[in-house]
Amino acid sequence: MPSTSPELELFVREALARGQSRAAIREALAAAGWRGEQTRGVLDGYADVAFPVPVPKPRASLSAKEAFQYLVLFATLYFSAYHLGSLLFDLVNRALPDPADQARFPMFGDSMRFSFAALVIAFPVFAWMSHRVGVDVARHPIKRLSPVRRWLTYLTLFVAAGILIGDMTSLVYNLLGGEATPRFLCKVAVVAMIAGGVFHYYLHDLRREEAEA
Repeated sequence: MPSTSPELELFVREALARGQSRAAIREALAAAGWRGEQTRGVLDGYADVAFPVPVPKPRASLSAKEAFQYLVLFATLYFSAYHLGSLLFDLVNRALPDPADQARFPMFGDSMRFSFAALVIAFPVFAWMSHRVGVDVARHPIKRLSPVRRWLTYLTLFVAAGILIGDMTSLVYNLLGGEATPRFLCKVAVVAMIAGGVFHYYLHDLRREEAEA
């Protein structure tokens, strides 16, 4: 639900209590300059039933358990995404070594071993927590509006968008400088694949939630 002011909440509640129709309330608020999404957000908080006073619908609330679940979910997402990128970067370095770098890579360097270990531990935790949260939300749809869920989702979209912008900026810069080697292009593709995949998934998830709300 979009953020609302106490004045709007109070007005809608009193208007409904006095028997005003939802259409009339929307029209009056629109004339006063309120946006349609603000009005709809408050009106949707009350059930459209025949009763002498407005009947509120259940609203999402924040619990310590819920905050813990989402913090673990998104922390393991970031951790897994970073180490997946690091592992793929190491594989690119092996497949397309820099001729100026005479160092010989061991079969499994420290970076590759740590990234692989991180994925083996963190990704199953992310998948398991994502499944638990999905089952909980399917059982209690109101939890789709959880404040911590939405804040962390938008934060993730912001981070992913920032990484994509930086990635494309680096690509254009190197293309203009004639330094777009196959090794560099592979790394750009790795970053775009990971950040773009995360951005697409969570943007689609938000749009689906808004459509079902």
